[in-house]
Amino acid sequence: MSASCRRCKNGKMNVSLELSGLHCQACVGRVKAALAPLAERVAVTLAPQQRAEVTGAWASTEALIAAVKSAGAYSATIAETLSTPPQPVTISAAIPVRGKKTVENPSLVPSAQISPGLSEKSWTTYYPLALLTAFLVLVPAFAQWNAAKFDGHAWMRHFMAAFFLAFAFFKLLDVRAFASAYAGYDLLAARWHGWGLLYPFVELALGIAYLINFAPVLTNAVTFVVMSFSLAGVVRAVVSKKEIRCACLGAVFNLPMSTVTIVEDALMAGMALWMLLNFI
Repeated sequence: MSASCRRCKNGKMNVSLELSGLHCQACVGRVKAALAPLAERVAVTLAPQQRAEVTGAWASTEALIAAVKSAGAYSATIAETLSTPPQPVTISAAIPVRGKKTVENPSLVPSAQISPGLSEKSWTTYYPLALLTAFLVLVPAFAQWNAAKFDGHAWMRHFMAAFFLAFAFFKLLDVRAFASAYAGYDLLAARWHGWGLLYPFVELALGIAYLINFAPVLTNAVTFVVMSFSLAGVVRAVVSKKEIRCACLGAVFNLPMSTVTIVEDALMAGMALWMLLNFI
């Protein structure tokens, strides 16, 4: 039985999934881990009914069902889909002051527990990505410390090798969780879940190819196609203004989808195209 899908302004949903194929608590853990990157909270029960309660899902119902299937020999159907209830608004007390409109009185503001969401973006949100990018930029540069002349082409190749190897590493820590999150916005992974499972290994292969300078024309051509296609999905997700989790660093960090991801994919596609044109 499937209820009508009604989304609120932030695009999130509360979804109840009827599950089958679960036999033990290990199964419960696998399904919960697969769904966790796609929502704010996930609760999975084995008895008296195999069910998953997904709260604040930012992925489509198709992606949620695909995530359950990716966890093992399990299946899911939509039992109920509801829009996320409005978030409570905290009203702070204000005291009039002569010469000013109002000032906040912290002692009169009711306390509230606010869970940080993907929409709360600050420099700390992107700190892991910024730190990793700094390493990727500096390490290839230091590799030429004793060189007579800085070789920009060699730096670019080593940067791309380090980029793919590092990003593949984070994705390979939990391939299934990455694939579930990736299906939430990638054009191909949303239709074929296997692409999300394969993608970390594609990045790993490209990283090794750049590192050993294997078939530069082929390597750069594949990189340009892969990154351009990935860019299309990212742009669509950002333009839609939905709160979607970025899977660029796998399921390790809770990074929001934003223009930062667009720049990342566009930069890699552009560098691959530039190097390809220099080899042709």
